[in-house]
Amino acid sequence: MTTAYDVSADRLIEQMAGDLKALPEIVPPEWAPFVKTGISRELPPENPDWWFVRTAAILRKVYLQGPIGTRRLQALFGGKKNRGVKQEKARKGSGSIARAVLQQLEHAKLVETVPNGRQITARGMSFVDNVAHRCIQ
Repeated sequence: MTTAYDVSADRLIEQMAGDLKALPEIVPPEWAPFVKTGISRELPPENPDWWFVRTAAILRKVYLQGPIGTRRLQALFGGKKNRGVKQEKARKGSGSIARAVLQQLEHAKLVETVPNGRQITARGMSFVDNVAHRCIQ
């Protein structure tokens, strides 16, 4: 069976984002069009479907690295802060986006809470594996 390890990340995330749009539990909050995704960014994302892409990317990270918490997701989705003439520094991404996405994935029964963070459920693993199988074909 094909898994997320067998497919390139960009194809898998793109396909999963399209499939996550169909789930009624995954909806962007009303503040999503106006928010920056981290302190290292100057503007909000240009892609109107960025919420679904971020949700798919976080679901893939939970699949590959779970159990994982919001703190590690913030570090993974962070970037370099431009500080003018000073040297750039690494900054974390938005914690509220990571938290809201994980809560939506939990309502969709794709991830579950464990003592060390969140891990993927059997339904979530099946969802990711089915999408990965379709990406291979």
